[in-house]
Amino acid sequence: MASWLAGKLEGMEYTNSLEHAQTLQPTLRDWRRDFHRHPELSFQEQRTATKVASLLRELGWQVREGVGRTGVLADLCPAELVGQDVPTIAIRADMDALPITEVTGADYASTVPGVMHACGHDAHTAMLLGVANILKTHFDAATLGTWQGRVRLLFQPSEESRDKNGISGARAMLTDGVLDGVHQVLALHVNPRLPAGTCQFCDGPAYAGADGFAIWVRAAGGHGASPHEAGDPLFMLTSLLPALYGLTGRHADPRASTVLSLGQIQAGTAGNVIPSEVFLKGSIRSFDPVTRERMLAELKRAVNIIPALGGEVELNLSNPPLPPLINSPEVSAQLRAAATSLLGEDKVIYLDQPFTMGSEDFAYMTQAVPGALFELGVDLDDGVKRECHMPIFDVNEDALPVGAAVMAETARRFVIGESS
Repeated sequence: MASWLAGKLEGMEYTNSLEHAQTLQPTLRDWRRDFHRHPELSFQEQRTATKVASLLRELGWQVREGVGRTGVLADLCPAELVGQDVPTIAIRADMDALPITEVTGADYASTVPGVMHACGHDAHTAMLLGVANILKTHFDAATLGTWQGRVRLLFQPSEESRDKNGISGARAMLTDGVLDGVHQVLALHVNPRLPAGTCQFCDGPAYAGADGFAIWVRAAGGHGASPHEAGDPLFMLTSLLPALYGLTGRHADPRASTVLSLGQIQAGTAGNVIPSEVFLKGSIRSFDPVTRERMLAELKRAVNIIPALGGEVELNLSNPPLPPLINSPEVSAQLRAAATSLLGEDKVIYLDQPFTMGSEDFAYMTQAVPGALFELGVDLDDGVKRECHMPIFDVNEDALPVGAAVMAETARRFVIGESS
């Protein structure tokens, strides 16, 4: 294990960040469960942000609230370097929950009807608070001149959703300048499919970019007994659906990764009434701009089947699109080196391909400065399949110290000049 300057907290000494993080496990668990009991939707994270800011101030970090609307920023830097252009590393955790009704039955289950932390953002927030604790201990123990840079913590709102103007939490925080003067940015995401405490890394494309779309198919509608006298958008839909689902198989380069999914179809009010409108909503995900542009062009072509059938069609694309998350190989290597030194090679997984076709608005931050996200295994190993965004989602809390330690160790090496 990599050694670091021994710190003291409440009379205890630590020789490395993982040992320190493990002593914090009960606290990390309590923080995570508190956030889990009190989930808040995107751009509504008032209680979460207030608690985060209070805990950071208790630790001695310089705190700003209301960043990116409901986010929190915290800095730690030697007094003699404040206001100077010094090496700065940022670490981000998202705080928002999802509009999902929890069915875990856990004694720390959500107390907010219809809202739950089904993607691990409660764990992300707790782990970043753990990072704040570990790094402040190291900061207080460091000799003059050892700590040569700044660490910035970003507790971000609204990763899961956007406002009416298409703005997510990462973009809102960027507008408020959170990465001004920052040289690198880190993040993690829990993965319920990986063994608890393992860490997974990749270089380059990590999460796909996403283009959301909405389609309205319209026709006259009419009585169910007289379809020959009506215009039937549901009948037209039977031709549109194969055209949409055929886009990836027949129009995308087979060597390119892309997927089209529909998540919402709405139509009708009664079984004997042919509706006048059908609404569809979905997304196209891809990694490279050539594939993206081709898929969007073919989507626009596919919906033209509706006018040929006598209906009207409207297609709206999300604006702006969510870009793919690209991991900087250099920053990813720093994270991987820290994880290997703390955990051993058997707990570190390296992929030569993207993590998933899912999307992450941390991508906006890695567009702005070099950055990387890694995945932390949180499988409960109880035979139950859990995926993010499921109402039974939960995490193995024994993994929380691992995530906190890897991020803290990477930042520690950066500010004392050991990251290269």
